Amino acid sequence: MSVLAIIAALLLEQWRPLADRKAYFGFLARYAGWLEERFNAGEARHGTVAWMIAVAPVVLGALALHVVLHRVHPLLALAFNVVALYLTLGFRQFSHFFTGIQKALAAGDLERARDLIGTWRGEMAEHRTREEVVRLSIEEALLASHRHVFAVLFWFVLLPGPSGALLYRFSVFLARRWGGLGAFGALATRVLYWLEWPAVRLTAAAFAVVGDFEDAIYCWRTQAAAWRDPLAGIVLAAGAGAMGVRLGMPIADAAGGAEARPELGLGESAETPFLDSTVGLLWRALVLWVFVLLMLSAAWALG
Repeated sequence: MSVLAIIAALLLEQWRPLADRKAYFGFLARYAGWLEERFNAGEARHGTVAWMIAVAPVVLGALALHVVLHRVHPLLALAFNVVALYLTLGFRQFSHFFTGIQKALAAGDLERARDLIGTWRGEMAEHRTREEVVRLSIEEALLASHRHVFAVLFWFVLLPGPSGALLYRFSVFLARRWGGLGAFGALATRVLYWLEWPAVRLTAAAFAVVGDFEDAIYCWRTQAAAWRDPLAGIVLAAGAGAMGVRLGMPIADAAGGAEARPELGLGESAETPFLDSTVGLLWRALVLWVFVLLMLSAAWALG
């Protein structure tokens, strides 16, 4: 049933992507702000209580509802899973930026591509070179595919009903919202680390299997730890190695200096054709995940 829900949710999102998530995230932001106001006294235990109040009712409530619907009829539980996945995963949550950058560069409109990558990353990008725009776009796409697709699928499959997908999505949101609040955000940051630790390794393994396996594993083992976020470094290094492209490396800042970043990957500099290579890598990795889940489901049904 899990793999059917995944396939249905992915097809639904491709056919009718959720047009506006601002209301959804706006509600979460107001809820997280309300909890901050009432519980943030600068201590870790207050953050723990706030995190539990924010996450536990949603995750446990979804699990309980899934059990009830399954007892009424399995198709109702399946429909509930599809809706939960539709809200929590999807290529379309980030692909419009990536596709827009592809089209702008193909048309020779570097200014438009700079605007898009700047909006995507939340920074000024007027000074970016064409190669930097391509390189940063690939990096953002690899990380976004993990956060919006592969990690969500991993926890959806691992935990019953939609509880895993909701747990991961809420944990990402709260870690970003509370991670900079000192002791109050300590649990939110720690929980996301625990959730990401196995998920990034499976994402990287999928990239390696559908790309250049040897180079992907080599880059993963030798380069990922040098990235400022080693977990993100695993995804980026494996993806770069799988495609044979060089990511990371210093980039210019708005003041005319350079932001130091370690090199990830092997092979050629990031040029426009690697944008197509990135799309191919992500789709092949997704097909691999779905195929493996289908085989596991078939083995479980027959066994």
